[in-house]
Amino acid sequence: MKHWYKDAVIYEMHVKSFFDKNKDGIGDFKGLIEKLDYLQNLGITAIWLLPFFASPLKDDGYDILDYYAINPEYGTLRDFKKFVRECKKRNIKTIIELVVNHVSDQHFWFQDAIRNGEQSKYWNYFIWSDTQEKFKDTRVIFNDTEKSNWTWQPDVKKFYWHRFFSCQPDLDHNNPRVVRSINKIIKYWGEIGVDGFRLDAIPYLCVKEGTSNENLEETHNVIKNWRKYLDSEFENKIFLAEANKWPHDVAQYFGNDDECHMAYNFPLMPRIFISIRKENRNPITEIMENLPKIPENCQWALFLRNHDELTLEMVTDEERDYMYKEYAKDPKMRLNLGIRRRLAPLVENDRRIIEILNSILFSFPGTPIIYYGDEIGMGDNVYLGDRNGVRTPMQWSPDRNAGFSLANPNQLYLPPIMDPIYGYQSLNVENREKQPASLLNFMKKMLATRKKYKSFGRGTTEFLKPKNNKILAYIRAYEEEKILCIVNLAKTAEFFELDLSTFNGHKIVEIFGQSIFPKLEQQKYVFMMQPHSFFWFEIKKSDIDDKINLLSQSAVSATGQMQNK
Repeated sequence: MKHWYKDAVIYEMHVKSFFDKNKDGIGDFKGLIEKLDYLQNLGITAIWLLPFFASPLKDDGYDILDYYAINPEYGTLRDFKKFVRECKKRNIKTIIELVVNHVSDQHFWFQDAIRNGEQSKYWNYFIWSDTQEKFKDTRVIFNDTEKSNWTWQPDVKKFYWHRFFSCQPDLDHNNPRVVRSINKIIKYWGEIGVDGFRLDAIPYLCVKEGTSNENLEETHNVIKNWRKYLDSEFENKIFLAEANKWPHDVAQYFGNDDECHMAYNFPLMPRIFISIRKENRNPITEIMENLPKIPENCQWALFLRNHDELTLEMVTDEERDYMYKEYAKDPKMRLNLGIRRRLAPLVENDRRIIEILNSILFSFPGTPIIYYGDEIGMGDNVYLGDRNGVRTPMQWSPDRNAGFSLANPNQLYLPPIMDPIYGYQSLNVENREKQPASLLNFMKKMLATRKKYKSFGRGTTEFLKPKNNKILAYIRAYEEEKILCIVNLAKTAEFFELDLSTFNGHKIVEIFGQSIFPKLEQQKYVFMMQPHSFFWFEIKKSDIDDKINLLSQSAVSATGQMQNK
């Protein structure tokens, strides 16, 4: 289907975290293939894989050693190709990480450059300097660990440029040869059958003295080059932009529908959590109503949590302080201007809050992304280093190692969660599948329902403004289909009125139970909602209109039959 990404539900995972088939303590592609039926039954339509290329793993695979090789811990190229084939059998799309900003310092390009110096044909793949004085207006992103964007390389007696960790030298995308090298990588994986590429850290591709080295025009030209190449070689494959910027800057990465097909709505995420705590819709509606218009074929990508910290870069200082105070009281929970926690622990495992958060995720304009394990409410371990606390093994059963692996527990790449609340002994897929009212079965119902309505993936959005600020209400509409979504952000039951006069004479039907509510006949429609609850209604024409339409159709049919006679 054209523009499949608009109707998609994406499931994000790391191969190493999902299921270990060969019993070495690390998840692999063979294990992932074995669990594809679970994902199909969950209702997802696309899988986003975190980096699986050969890597020294100093940055969990984002330090790439070879773009054309599979990390042997995860399997072989044959295993990956089988994974893609098995996904296609289940109508599941595959999206892979394309880390375009930097490589590992062990990558052949960089090693050749330091071995042969300026005589190397890869020397100009990187950015070198005799001093650290260049690009002084550029911020350090990982300020917890890096003090400078320059690192000394003693073999060539020069500094090299990096925006992330010092083990990840940046590629110089001002060099056309580098741009062409990425095109070759796109072609290689596209021919294998990959459906999309997540372009990592793209605001930092090009550099120019006297700038912040973010969102440069030269960077957009590079992405346009890749998009043109992608479209010339393939049909219906996409780019997903990772650009953690304010909405106006992020929207630039759509171009005129000639750059990325999708981009994350980073600024929305923390404001959802702020609205929940403040019991006020304004942080959400303000950021949404200030989103710039994007090309018709483009789409926002939405998520509540993912593999990184809950980033607080795109908030004010006051909002950041508030988020730390409310959601990360323990300093161990904080990292890189963010909060390294999973969804359930963030909201203290409050089932009602988790449900309304997911109702927003699945009904807001954009394509929702679920982080592996969040469908069962997995916990985290803030005592593990870096972001590893949110990357622990998937919890399949109460058996040894959470059913993730038959290896010796000491062999596991990370220990599974074992605390009293989120421990795998009680919180696992096997148990949750047996409980009709479990979060897992709630998520299945949400995904199945979302698929029935095009409005969620492709429709317009109109925010309603009841006097009660604790209520978030909006209408999603696509062609004749109209969905009314209401969320009570408060921990108390709330009474409020909505102006639905535009739909006088229509009826509203609660989507999940198909309960018919009173007809819309007055200017104000009165609602009562339980604490932290939500409604999805389909706005339909009244029974009288339905009968008129039915009679009209019958008359047309009868006329046609008489004419045929």
